[in-house]
Amino acid sequence: MNLMEWIRPSRTVEAHCDLPCGIYDPEQARIEAESVYNIIKKYNDSKDEVYRQRAIIIKEERAELAKHHLDVLWSDWYKPEKHDAKFPQLKDTLKQAVSQGSKVKASVDLNDAQKFLDLIDQVDQIWEKAGGPQETRVARPAATPTRA
Repeated sequence: MNLMEWIRPSRTVEAHCDLPCGIYDPEQARIEAESVYNIIKKYNDSKDEVYRQRAIIIKEERAELAKHHLDVLWSDWYKPEKHDAKFPQLKDTLKQAVSQGSKVKASVDLNDAQKFLDLIDQVDQIWEKAGGPQETRVARPAATPTRA
């Protein structure tokens, strides 16, 4: 056995950051999905083929990022033992949102982009009811008085 074989990791672990930090928020997915929506509007309004090609590339990248943020929620935040009893629709809503992200990557239909936003909003509503902001976000400091 050579040195490289001996020191090579026996398994690979992945997280949305270098360390599973516990910070999860559907807002990240929504911002990317809003970009997708607006890019589709601009694509449909343009007759410039170069611009439209660039728009497609960027739209697909933004949709993939939105899907990534939803996948992180699904794989790292969502826990069946914690969420299924109280929020039985959560798993299916996350799955539908990720699937809609795939659909919107291949589409320039504004209705598909709106459905993607609507599904992300549904995930967000459940996340909030499940205590998401309090459990997964760092509290903001109290407002400091402004100087006169």
